[in-house]
Amino acid sequence: MTRKKVKLAFIANDSARKATFKKRKKGLMKKVSELSTLCGIEACAIVYSPYEPQPDVWPDQRGAHRVVAQFKRMPEMEQSKKMVNQESFIRSRISKAAEQLKKLHKDNREKEITQLMYQCLTGKGLQGLAVAELNDMEWMIDQNLKEISKRSEVLKKGSTAAAAEEKPAVVDLGGGVDRHQQNQWFAELMGSTHGDHHQQQMGGGGGSFGGHGGAGEEVMVQFNDVINNHSAAAAAMWSNAFFP
Repeated sequence: MTRKKVKLAFIANDSARKATFKKRKKGLMKKVSELSTLCGIEACAIVYSPYEPQPDVWPDQRGAHRVVAQFKRMPEMEQSKKMVNQESFIRSRISKAAEQLKKLHKDNREKEITQLMYQCLTGKGLQGLAVAELNDMEWMIDQNLKEISKRSEVLKKGSTAAAAEEKPAVVDLGGGVDRHQQNQWFAELMGSTHGDHHQQQMGGGGGSFGGHGGAGEEVMVQFNDVINNHSAAAAAMWSNAFFP
């Protein structure tokens, strides 16, 4: 079960204030003892109260005198460097609360102007708006346009870098020879190959289509040689850049 948050204000009830003092004093002395033991530092605590004739001192009067004398030997600037009293503490709290309030006012104003912008987009005119509201809306629009411009620049740079990485490399298939000449060479090669094939089928006597079994086998061998020569020529013509 969590402890209930206590309001930091003066306790008006005498009995409740006295009970709170005793409990908090005991906890304070315990904390000072733990801090000195855990961190190995010189510390003391002196508490005056209207409920006891003598002040409560930790660890004892001799130890308290030693720590106070060591503190007085320090320069005045070092003594007041981290010293705080009730007034300075309250002033620091007030300044922090004022900064938080200023930030909340700014956030609320931005939300109000954003809502007015949305209403204008839905068809509501600018009639009835004060000059301060128009100025705030102009400032908000400028800020949004700046953010959009920054985001657009980032996206453009990213798309340009991605396009540069994905751009394919140009492959030279002919060692500097243009594409037209390559096509012409390929057509001549194919023509010469088909011519040789036709001569081998028509020439060589009637044995090519005769009834002799050996002639038919010779035609098949020549046809296979032509196909192999054709494949070898094509392999020599085309680079291995696309077909490994």
